Amino acid sequence: MRREEISEDIKELAFDFFYWFSRFEFSLKENKILKSRRVGANAEPGWCFFAREYAESFQASEASRRLLELNPKRQKVGENLDLEWRDVGLYDCNSELCKVVRLLNTIRNNLFHGGKHGAEGWDDIERNKELLTVGRETLDQLARVAGFEEDYTGHY
Repeated sequence: MRREEISEDIKELAFDFFYWFSRFEFSLKENKILKSRRVGANAEPGWCFFAREYAESFQASEASRRLLELNPKRQKVGENLDLEWRDVGLYDCNSELCKVVRLLNTIRNNLFHGGKHGAEGWDDIERNKELLTVGRETLDQLARVAGFEEDYTGHY
């Protein structure tokens, strides 16, 4: 899809998702939920730690259930270096929150890295709008579950 072909509503939804995704990652770091706690390590958000820490207090919402149903795919390297779309792989997740976190990160990665094509439904505008919308709603929910609202919505 060329930039000039992207509708204003998709641009707004994509920006909104990226904005709140980055605010949630900021909130993770502000609350010391880090990928590594080793002195000198890069300060990266600890999504896996978050999923383990809040698994029991997480209750699936309509938006997070819909995210699981939509099941965004991930590009993988196939034979002859062909790029293929495959399921994200949730087999090792032992909680609904782990699955939701993994799919939120998949939406972010698919959007950020762009140039994706070839999968069934990859250019389905309504599906993409729904993924961005339920993704944003799910991020809002996760901020509430963790009590991050002040960091998530705060102004600095």
